[in-house]
This record gives sequence, structure tokens and C-alpha cells, in this order.
Amino acid sequence: MGEARRRTAQGLGPRQPRPEADNSPRIVEWLPLTREQTRQFVTLTTRGAWVGIGALVLFWIVVRFIGPTVGWWTLADG
Repeated sequence: MGEARRRTAQGLGPRQPRPEADNSPRIVEWLPLTREQTRQFVTLTTRGAWVGIGALVLFWIVVRFIGPTVGWWTLADG
């Protein structure tokens, strides 16, 4: 007995199709990356780059200004 006949005999309706997890099209058919995943990757790496730039600026301010002012070290060019 087929699946449709069995469901009808049991009083059940037709089987619903499974919802797909991501309907976003793939970039390349053989590569399992979707356009949404690439968009999220770009967003994450951009945010990470800005965090790195901010950390570098903060480090430079500490080394150049705060450290010598507090007396932690002296600058070679000053």
C-alpha cells in the first residue's frame, strides 16, 4: 500500500512538504554556501576589522601618551 493510500485510510490529509532551512540561492551550485551566508560573513569580518582598528588606536594612544605620562616608560625620541 502506498503512502497516500495509507494516510487516506487513516483519515489523515496529504503529507506537507518539508520547509527548507534556507531558500537563499547558492553562489555556485557545487559550493555549499548561500548568498545569505556570504552576506553574514562580510558583515562579521567588517565588524571584526573595525574592532581591530579600534584596538590598534587604543594601543597606540597607551604606548605614545598614557605610558610616558604615568611614568611607566620613557620614549626614545623624546
